[in-house]
Amino acid sequence: MSVSHNITIQRRVPPAGVPAPAALREWALAALGHTHGELTIRIVDEAESAQLNSRYRGKDYPTNVLSFPYDAEGFEETEDGPPLGDLAICAPVVAREADEQGKDPRAHWAHMVVHGVLHLLGRDHLDDAEAEEMEAEERTILAGLGFPDPY
Repeated sequence: MSVSHNITIQRRVPPAGVPAPAALREWALAALGHTHGELTIRIVDEAESAQLNSRYRGKDYPTNVLSFPYDAEGFEETEDGPPLGDLAICAPVVAREADEQGKDPRAHWAHMVVHGVLHLLGRDHLDDAEAEEMEAEERTILAGLGFPDPY
């Protein structure tokens, strides 16, 4: 059986500094591995990120990436698989973090996509053991894509 994906890219900001949709898809596919399904990656500005972060997390500021896993209970699977969820990645925050942390912007974008997709797949970092496991998985995926350790 082949692994099927439907990855939709929505860009709500100017393209400057935002990786091409093909790169975003490549990074998401690397994180998905053998999991098939549908997801949306929405590139947002600080206002939309802050609004989403406030509404869904009770935090009144923009953040780098938000993951919204889809609750597929009772959903009939399509040929692309079940809906996995949505990512909202804030372009200005990602750019600022890359600059402040002295990281290659493309590598930081890849990390945010991989990190967000892993959340959609149920990974988390709520305690030290979960964080170590998730970070190890991120390192492995990113290394396979040719990026350095993000931590």
